[in-house]
Amino acid sequence: MSKGIVAKRYAVALFQLAQEQNAIDQIESELQVVKEVFTTNQDLVDVLSHPKVTNEMKKSIVKEAFTNLSQQVVNTLLLLVDRHRVDVVTEVVSHFVDQANEFRGTEDAIVYSIRPLSETELSSISSSFAKKIGKKSLRLQNVIDTKLIGGVKLRIGNRIYDGSVSGKLERIERQLVANRL
Repeated sequence: MSKGIVAKRYAVALFQLAQEQNAIDQIESELQVVKEVFTTNQDLVDVLSHPKVTNEMKKSIVKEAFTNLSQQVVNTLLLLVDRHRVDVVTEVVSHFVDQANEFRGTEDAIVYSIRPLSETELSSISSSFAKKIGKKSLRLQNVIDTKLIGGVKLRIGNRIYDGSVSGKLERIERQLVANRL
């Protein structure tokens, strides 16, 4: 069975548990911490994946590393250790976030701008683009990109809406080159 399918099954189970306990937001934020730890600490992943380290030792490491997290998240991590599926932890988090977004009617997006955007500007962008993709709202992350010259560029999943000055200049350049031929 592929890693993606396995990760999705664990994420769906954890999401259903979180939904029953009205703890979707809490578990999602805890899972983001877990994802950060697993992506930045390769030594931890190596130890948890190593065949010579006993399962009991691995579980002990997980319990110590994540003592401040909810029991649901820790138990999920322990289950992944038991089943030798530590390699899918980050994918489980991604699938859980997707499930939570679908439940809320939101979508994660990145807005690139030349300067930090105000909350008013972000909420305006969120409301106008959410309607275009059939969602209630967008959770925007503002990334500063000085190459844009001005305007904004929005990335929602694999779609990009480019309203930047540099993007417009590139489109004009392509049009001029195409007309010259």
